[in-house]
Amino acid sequence: MIYMAMKKLVQYGLNTGLIKEADRNYVVNQILDVLKLDEYKEPDEEFSEIDLEAVLKELLDYAWDMGLIEENTVTYRDLFDTRLMNCLMPRPSEVEQMFWGLYNHQSPLAATEYFYKLSQDSDYIRRYRIKKDMRWITPTKYGDLDITVNLSKPEKDPKAIAAAKLAKQSGYPKCLLCMENEGYAGRTDHPARNNHRIIRLNINDSQWGFQYSPYVYYNEHCIIFNGQHIPMKIERETFVKLFDFVKQFPHYFLGSNADLPIVGGSILSHDHFQGGNYDFAMAKAQMETEYCIKGFEGATAGIVKWPMAVLRTRSKDPEELIALGTKVLDAWRKYTDEEAFIFAETQGQPHNTITPIARMKDGMYELDLVLRNNITTEEFPLGVYHPHQDLHHIKKENIGLIEVMGLAVLPSRLKEELNLLEEYMVEGKDIRSNPEIEKHADWVEAFLPGYESVTRDNVEDILNKEVGRVFERVLEDAGVYKCNEEGRRGFERFLTSVGFVPASQ
Repeated sequence: MIYMAMKKLVQYGLNTGLIKEADRNYVVNQILDVLKLDEYKEPDEEFSEIDLEAVLKELLDYAWDMGLIEENTVTYRDLFDTRLMNCLMPRPSEVEQMFWGLYNHQSPLAATEYFYKLSQDSDYIRRYRIKKDMRWITPTKYGDLDITVNLSKPEKDPKAIAAAKLAKQSGYPKCLLCMENEGYAGRTDHPARNNHRIIRLNINDSQWGFQYSPYVYYNEHCIIFNGQHIPMKIERETFVKLFDFVKQFPHYFLGSNADLPIVGGSILSHDHFQGGNYDFAMAKAQMETEYCIKGFEGATAGIVKWPMAVLRTRSKDPEELIALGTKVLDAWRKYTDEEAFIFAETQGQPHNTITPIARMKDGMYELDLVLRNNITTEEFPLGVYHPHQDLHHIKKENIGLIEVMGLAVLPSRLKEELNLLEEYMVEGKDIRSNPEIEKHADWVEAFLPGYESVTRDNVEDILNKEVGRVFERVLEDAGVYKCNEEGRRGFERFLTSVGFVPASQ
């Protein structure tokens, strides 16, 4: 049985191109070492299509039975099966050689297609988990919003959490985005990265890493990170780095989370960006009003029809957008508008920052500047421009770059909660009687009168639509200037202070 599973894993490597025929004996011996076996007998059976998840399960079950895995949990099994997959992996230098060979002799697109496939075939991106994510689209007045419930990121099991607390604390790698993760075996408090590969890039005359997110929230979701463990900061050099990447990979966008708590990302300690080959709703949204500004005659700018405050700048010259973006950023950092409840700082704490996104579109470079503010009040202790309390039953977490652009990343708890809501709504049960879903009761009671009937055939569509509407409101809450008449007046006051005038003047 174990030899059969080993043969299937080797055949998987051959089928995907991870290994070649000349590697067969070497790979078999590497797998034997991981499984603590001394010999191998080749089965006679031949295999063509290989189900990787099923093969790894066979090997993991064997490892558990033989005492090779400390606990039979997702955390420990992931640590072990990543070692198995590493037996099929090329060295980092070989990956880079192939990547840059394709880049130079074919195209940047060919290079990224190779690297993305490798990152999936290696099981670094676990396709069989990603496909479990819930995904749908909700049409809104701002465009089609992408809604996802993330089920692919495994939750820590209690035993692993306990073990991590007892384990000696390590500062290596310093975080999940450090170069040193490449090939790292992992531990209970740090995922295994044996099968992880990084492409080294030159960005702003320094070394950066290019990898894909293991959880791919959208197509070719990549992470570009500083080779040094230094904090995130939005500044002129940020725009330089964004366009350095887009010039090298014009089929990808690249954006940055903001650099302040509440409106920033989950890892502010390591300078990084996120990008990919995907058109978000915000990128498709049109400009409502166009502006021009003295000294930037080659650029156009405009307020984007979007629930958050977005200024889109366009030019054939990225240097012009870098300079204009810096001018807007510097002005926004110190801008206060009490009428709109915008304060640059309170009690010495800065509040204003920007979420920038760079891309090339229709032969023009674009830089979207999303104005952010992280001020809190007694009424809104998690942030005035953050999802308000009445939406926390769906989304409470920070609104980072991905959500800003129109893709909701919702917590995994919603899968079970939405399933329960379907049952209770169809059968007319009291939602408040169930502690797991009572937090949704006010929401359901508010939208239910808008539907003539709720049946088993339409209840899922109803809930999907209403969850999408909640995310629409989440984005509206996060907007420092709302997409309405009053908000536009406030936005225009800021633009006027920078020196922008309507293009029609």
